[in-house]
Formats: sequence, structure tokens, C-alpha cells
Amino acid sequence: MKILNTVRWGIIGVGDVTEVKSGPAFYKTEHSELVAVMRRNAVKAADYARRHNVPKWYSNATELIGDPDVNAVYIATPPGSHAKYAIEAMKAGKPVYVEKPMARNFSECSEMLNVSHETGMPLWVAYYRRTLPAYLKVKELIETDAIGKPLLVNIILFQPPVERGLAKEELPWHVIPEISGGGNYFDLACHQLDYLDFLFGPVIKVSGIAANRGGLYDAEDIVAGTWEHESGVIGTGNWCFLVDESLEEDKLEITGEKGSIIMPCFSHGTVIIRDSKGSKELKFTNPEHISQNLVQQVVDELRGTGKCVSTGESAARTSLVMDKMVENYYGMKK
Repeated sequence: MKILNTVRWGIIGVGDVTEVKSGPAFYKTEHSELVAVMRRNAVKAADYARRHNVPKWYSNATELIGDPDVNAVYIATPPGSHAKYAIEAMKAGKPVYVEKPMARNFSECSEMLNVSHETGMPLWVAYYRRTLPAYLKVKELIETDAIGKPLLVNIILFQPPVERGLAKEELPWHVIPEISGGGNYFDLACHQLDYLDFLFGPVIKVSGIAANRGGLYDAEDIVAGTWEHESGVIGTGNWCFLVDESLEEDKLEITGEKGSIIMPCFSHGTVIIRDSKGSKELKFTNPEHISQNLVQQVVDELRGTGKCVSTGESAARTSLVMDKMVENYYGMKK
């Protein structure tokens, strides 16, 4: 890979996720510029470019990838086109940073990794929790023996069905497997499982069961899983997207020999530590643009001054775990 002095980004897919969470990070990070954006709707592409002071816009991804002013590509489309655009960009000699989940399934992730290795172009994935203050603090607590040897981790994510009452043509892409790879589980659990990979290492055993009990769409709406990390930590998880609002819950709990750590995954900021002395809360503030810490790491690696903690290899492991948890539902589709 050629070392870059200034990373000049082109974004493929400037939808909602790029307005605040990620897009501004590419022009607010030191040694990083946003020089071009693409969206299939030319009017919306031009509007985004105007509002974010981006000099170029396209309605065709191939044209953006081929722009000589673009030397790195961020792919923020739905997962169904991640592999296509990532492979095209890497074959054009451009490093790639892609939104999560990495692709619709592990097979597509493997194709992306193969091209990355063949071309020498690096590939990173937007699992930004690996760089957020609360999540880094939890990693520090575990590594400094604050709760003793970690033994178990449990995930609970229960949400009400926002899709109730929608006609098929009105459904969000997150619950259309042909676009997203699955349902809301694929969109959300990937963040949790990737973070646990960061804490405890790769998963070496996994099993699960998925079902559709609501009939609101074709994808799974309930998933239960068990797994084991190479470090010996045993994990369990339950995801349900059918509950009443009163039952909504977002909890990740790590149990060690001397205490436990509890934190949410999608309402960032508070970490609870419990041990023999009682419990205490730690509060954290995220960056304004929540992806910026990770974008900084990508820029640093492209400039030869650092390393990014969220790679294509680690992200592909998470996709494999998710595939295995739902294989009873999708069978040979995965």
C-alpha cells in the first residue's frame, strides 16, 4: 500500500448515516479531505455536496471510483452492494472503509478479503464502538482485573416492531434479506458481537436458533444464541424485535469471578460496575460525529502513523457468527 500524505475521500451512498454520524468526520479529521460524494439520485447527491461543501458529486459509483482526486473510498450504501463496490474500488487501487455489517453474509466478506489480499488494498469496517470512550474503559477494566477473570457475557436486545402496519413496499431495507442479509438482528447485533470479539477474541463455537413470530416481514424477528470465545468466555444472547415498548431493553452484561460490568449498546454513555463493595456508575461522552475516532485511525494507518482496530478480517468473523446463529432459518441461503 502506498503511504498517503493527505487522504482524499470519496463517499458512495450519502444517505442518513452520513449526515452526522460519519460524513463530517471525513473532512473534520486532520490530514483528511472529502472531495467527492455519490448517490444514485443526482439531485440528492448535489444537495449533499452543497450542504457539506464537497467539490464534486456523482450519480454513478464507477465514476467516483475512477476520479483521480479520490484516493480512498467510504462505502455507506445498504449491505447488498458493499461487496460489489468494495471489490471495484480495491481493483482500482483505492483503499476501502465500508459500513457495517461488512456485507450480507460471510461468503461476500470472504470475496472482499480475497480481493484485498490480491490487490494489496486495505479494507476496514465501521465498527466504531471499538474506539468509543465507554467501550475502551470496559476493555481497560477487564484487562486490569477489575472484575476478576471474565467468565460469561450476556446480551439482551428487545425492541418494539416499528414495521407494524407497513405494507411490504413500505418496509425499511433493514428487514429485507436480499438487501440487508437478514432483519434488524443483522443491523444491530453485529455491533454487539464485534465488540465482544474486540474484548475476548474470536468466537470458536457458536449455535443459535432464529424464527419469525410476528409475520411483519420475511426476515427473522427473534434470535437466541450461545457461543464461546477463544479466551474461554461463554456468551449468550437474546434478540427480539416484537415486544411492547414497556419491555424494551438494551443490556450487555459481563460477569467475572469478582464482579460484573453492565452497559447498554445503543444508548451510549453509562457503565455500571458491581463487586463486593457495591456498585458505581461511570459516565462518558461520545464524539459529536460518532465515527470520527475510527476514521482517525483509518487515516493514521493510510498515512503510516498508526493502525486501525477494525479490520476486514475481524468484521468478517462477526458476519460468520451471525450467519451461524440464523442458519436454521435461512438454510442454504447463507
